[in-house]
Amino acid sequence: MRNVLEVSNVLNLMNIRSLGIASMAALLAAGLLAQNQPDATKQEAPIEAPIHVTVQNVVVPVSVVNRNGDNVDGLKPNQFHLLDNGKEQNIRVDVTFPPISMVVAVECADRVDSMLPKIQKIGDMLQNLVVGDQGEIAVMAFDSRIRVLQGFTSDVTKIDVALKQIQAGSSQSRMIDAVEEAARMLRSRAPNRRRIILLISETRDRSSEARLRETLIEVQLSNVDVYTVDISRFVTSLMAKPDAGYIDNRPPAMTPLPMGVPATPNTVMQATGSLGGSAEFVPLMVEVFKDAKAIFKQNPSEVFTRGTGGEQYGFMRQHGLEDAIEDLGANLHSQYMISYSPNNKEQGGFHEITVEIAGRQDLKVHTRPGYWLGPQ
Repeated sequence: MRNVLEVSNVLNLMNIRSLGIASMAALLAAGLLAQNQPDATKQEAPIEAPIHVTVQNVVVPVSVVNRNGDNVDGLKPNQFHLLDNGKEQNIRVDVTFPPISMVVAVECADRVDSMLPKIQKIGDMLQNLVVGDQGEIAVMAFDSRIRVLQGFTSDVTKIDVALKQIQAGSSQSRMIDAVEEAARMLRSRAPNRRRIILLISETRDRSSEARLRETLIEVQLSNVDVYTVDISRFVTSLMAKPDAGYIDNRPPAMTPLPMGVPATPNTVMQATGSLGGSAEFVPLMVEVFKDAKAIFKQNPSEVFTRGTGGEQYGFMRQHGLEDAIEDLGANLHSQYMISYSPNNKEQGGFHEITVEIAGRQDLKVHTRPGYWLGPQ
């Protein structure tokens, strides 16, 4: 009996081993077949696939004024001609007023504490004169932090409450980071809405992590226009508390030039934040996209406004702030909206925009100087 059991156990063990060998063989065959099958996931997402930044539709707000500086209404769509890098485009001119989505970004660094009560009174004007009945406003405050105090709303009461919540904070002012966040918020709005950032701050940036070049590209690709109301440095310097210092997160190349450094076009711009009244802005825009030295302007608000076709306003008193808001509303409501899909997308780099009015040499056109386009 014992011998019979031993033989049975040996036979069972042989069967188990034979099954194991067969299973292993099957698994091995499946693995070989899997290796020979194409991996759809890997084909769709190659490891080193290049990333291109491109644009499908360019929106160009255009302001037209006469020799006296007055806005000109009543122009016909066929009077407009737009050149993109010197090549005429098939454009659409919208003479109707699109609804506005606006982010109001207010600096709340300790230096502007004396100006905040004036800023907190403009909620009514923003709603009535700037965005209108169909418009919507979001409110943001920034110093060392960026806080969204009110999401997009048409309720004037909520806008007023949000503005009154703004209190002075640290000595830092992350302007570029605030513009980047505002552009991200505006990307969620409907494509038929006009996208506006109203930046109420000093003209300088302190301690932003984002870079001006990348943020300007993002703003342009999102078809966002930036308007600024600049708080007077003279007033804030007189009324600000002593500066206890701040944490500067910028790279060394962004610091002011030391004594004795020879002046060149790049170093003058870096030191003064301006190229002078006679300078052309289009060459500067090209440098912003090509040359790292031109990125570190001390006046990024100028880059944002002129790079998107916006305007800069300034104020020292309450009346000056109200005048700036009123002028902003009149400017926005008198603009012509031109849109087009570029027919020269194969040209990467900076695309210069030129708008002309046929047969009206007496008129002056103001619009964005161009945009950055990644190669196809």
